[in-house]
Amino acid sequence: MKKPTWRKPSGAPVSCTEKIKVLNENYDELRALAQEALDDALLMGCSEAQIRKILRQMIDDLSTSYNELPE
Repeated sequence: MKKPTWRKPSGAPVSCTEKIKVLNENYDELRALAQEALDDALLMGCSEAQIRKILRQMIDDLSTSYNELPE
């Protein structure tokens, strides 16, 4: 799967190699965990639509203690 192009609030791409590496590692870890949760839910007889909805809602409910960095 192709990794996203990480962008700044302005829409410009993030260019720092180390930042991109960390963001890609986080993406891979979260994707693997979400895949495992989806597979487990289906194996336990849960609705695929429901687990997808719950995972989306979980992301939407996240909050941050930080403001976006100015450019």
